[in-house]
Amino acid sequence: MFANYLNKSKMRKFLFLFIVLFSLAGNNLTAQDFAHELGAMVGPTNFRSDFGERGDSRTNFKNTGFGVGILHYFNFTYKASCSCFNELTYFNDHFKLRSELSYYFGELSHEGQWAAKSEELRNMNGKFAVTNIGTQLEYYPMSIREFGARGYSFAPYFALGLNYALYSPEVEPTPRFYKYNYSSRNVSSEGGSTFSIMSSIGTRYKVGRLSDIFVEAQWMYYFDDWVDGVNPNPDIYSENIANDWIFWLNVGYIYTFL
Repeated sequence: MFANYLNKSKMRKFLFLFIVLFSLAGNNLTAQDFAHELGAMVGPTNFRSDFGERGDSRTNFKNTGFGVGILHYFNFTYKASCSCFNELTYFNDHFKLRSELSYYFGELSHEGQWAAKSEELRNMNGKFAVTNIGTQLEYYPMSIREFGARGYSFAPYFALGLNYALYSPEVEPTPRFYKYNYSSRNVSSEGGSTFSIMSSIGTRYKVGRLSDIFVEAQWMYYFDDWVDGVNPNPDIYSENIANDWIFWLNVGYIYTFL
């Protein structure tokens, strides 16, 4: 995975370049006559990590947490200076640029057939806390202009983007199992940072001329396998085939400033 190719030095350079490019793009967009949208979102998270047995329903549903976030959009459809529409193009009628800051937190535990047979595995617990900042390009198959004019009530969308994350895990290792103790170097409560790919799918619902509520499913795949504080060596433990990832189901509110 990407974690095998991006060491910390390269990640810092990549992050610096990403921030510079995003800042330049943001400054250019700010100089244009576009509308801004601000919003907030909350909802439960499901963390798929090295805790528990892959594919086990108890693992999938118990290792959950909660997430909160704030959003900013460039809405290319409107001119903020006159509260009117920009010239119609396919891009400004179907795309928005979204930036977000989110925070996930929750608890982790071992579930599945092996945990059912071992009290030590059941007693091995963890906590996760992840701060994410990133940007996505949202695509609306239906007309943003028509939705803004209340031509219809729902506006489905999907998005793809890049995210930078700061993570801070807490792990209580189990001394009996070498796979899950500090001497194996497979467990760590040290925080760090990484990138992730994030993708979202959802829909907005118009509740006022400038007000929308939305429901969304977001998937975030990290370029690192240490986000949960557990990373069994994949050369030894062949079951470790993927990095950590989070599924977030959220609801929120967005206001358009004109």
